Amino acid sequence: MNFQSTQHDPLNSPHPIPWSWVMAHLNDSSQPQHYYRSHSLLSPDGQYKAYSRIQLYVEPEFYRSRVSSVLFLENLKTGDLQAITATSPFAENPFIGNSSELEGTISIVLPISWSEAGDRLLAREFESVFCSDIASDYALIWHRSSNSASTVAPTGIQFTNAILLGWSQEWCDRVLFRAGMMGEETWPLWVVDAEGETWATEDDRPSTHGQVLNSIWAGAQPQR
Repeated sequence: MNFQSTQHDPLNSPHPIPWSWVMAHLNDSSQPQHYYRSHSLLSPDGQYKAYSRIQLYVEPEFYRSRVSSVLFLENLKTGDLQAITATSPFAENPFIGNSSELEGTISIVLPISWSEAGDRLLAREFESVFCSDIASDYALIWHRSSNSASTVAPTGIQFTNAILLGWSQEWCDRVLFRAGMMGEETWPLWVVDAEGETWATEDDRPSTHGQVLNSIWAGAQPQR
């Protein structure tokens, strides 16, 4: 798969990232930074909403450009706003900033589902490298009871690419991935828990919850 030319989503995910926005601004080196705000996802109890801010750093050599993002969680009763940070390899790190170590990397997080009870938030963490076939998903899970987050992907199996589909319908506290090797026609389904333990499954289906809010704040943002 040529990830560089895919316009809708590099992994054909059911929860697409704003890939066409990234590609549209890569050739605009006159403006070194571009911003995008995702949709908001309202929790089933209406107490929280989650959204992400995506930032594109454009370099004259586009393959050295970088995409980073931060997931925000807003308590609608108190007005408190907090950032939820993934621990995947290219995720936003306040101690790194726009480091040369992360040149050419893509790290985009998007909220995709709350749990049915609203006690957990699931976000897709897509990571890739420009001009390569490296592209895979991680699952970022925020737990309301402990106000903590975990980042997981399938473990103990061989795969080149993983696609996060949502919560597992069979095990509501686990997430569902499709993962396999590039070039294979069929990729199997895998269920992953909050510690990364991974099981094969055949008949499971993804589940998503929460109300998507498309406000005037969503989409491309003005230059800062």
